[in-house]
Amino acid sequence: MTEPQLCEVMAQFTLASREWQSPAVTIVSHREGSPFKVLVSCILSLRTNDRTTGPASERLFALATDPESLAELSPEVLEQAIYPVGFYRTKALQLIAIARRLRDDYGGRVPDQIDELLTFKGVGRKTANLVVTLGYALPGICVDTHVHRICNRLGYVTTRSPDETEWALRAKLPPEYWIGINDLLVMAGQNLCLPVSPRCSRCPAAELCERHGVTRSR
Repeated sequence: MTEPQLCEVMAQFTLASREWQSPAVTIVSHREGSPFKVLVSCILSLRTNDRTTGPASERLFALATDPESLAELSPEVLEQAIYPVGFYRTKALQLIAIARRLRDDYGGRVPDQIDELLTFKGVGRKTANLVVTLGYALPGICVDTHVHRICNRLGYVTTRSPDETEWALRAKLPPEYWIGINDLLVMAGQNLCLPVSPRCSRCPAAELCERHGVTRSR
């Protein structure tokens, strides 16, 4: 897929996205404008669908709105607030540890550098990129399973993992798409470009897609 073709795909998805629900973490970033809340919501969202992530984030933020207040919560109270997110017990401990480190070592401020964020236990590249892009509006490319799948399916990259896809996109994706690509392709992945049997007949970018790996579609 050429760069002009990708630009057309992005334009088509942008038009279609007007009828799609934004990802839960994006909603938090727009509503709260807080890198800390983006970080917390992103950790809650891992292995969890948006229908669960959004309400769990709201319950947590009703108890704690910054690292200082989150650091004082007990694991039991936090577990009850975020249940039933995936791995809620583990995430409760991770969030408390992150909050205490932010409080003690960073004056309560979430770092705005990906490499620094990656030193926190429980923070991977997806989370670090989302904090940088949605929390600070700084350049980054967040690649989750949707972005990885769709970029390969389109034929824009040929990679084996989300991490490989991130670096491939950093090398060739036009800068104007860096921050927004995650939101757009997550929504496309949830509504059209499903992992199994994608809705190709309804996709506005179907004629441009090379459909790599697609064996069955609707």
